[in-house]
Amino acid sequence: MNSSMRQTERKTYMIDATDRALGRLAVEAALLLRGKNKAEFEMYKDVGDFVTVKNIGQVKISGKKPEQKKYYRHSGYLGGLKEKPMGVLFAERPGEVLRKAVWGMLPKNKLRPEQINRLTIE
Repeated sequence: MNSSMRQTERKTYMIDATDRALGRLAVEAALLLRGKNKAEFEMYKDVGDFVTVKNIGQVKISGKKPEQKKYYRHSGYLGGLKEKPMGVLFAERPGEVLRKAVWGMLPKNKLRPEQINRLTIE
């Protein structure tokens, strides 16, 4: 059996988000999800690991981001643009803020949905 047909072994990494900056945490998670820390990393292969993030409610958000940064979504109808400030979304669902940050750091191709599914936020 050649090396391209071999199944990759996936580890599970636990990251504690207590007193860590949101962006730095998202970069670490994205690198592990892609598998860039492995010797067999290739851009077109999905060799990443599982990542579990704990204590996401205690992550640090610097500056005025909670008031100024906004997340947008659109219903598809005229006038259907909705916006929500980061502070409001973080108060409701803090894990979603990290998930959106990691989602934006993953490559924009078919591997992205598979990689984000390996991210668990507790």
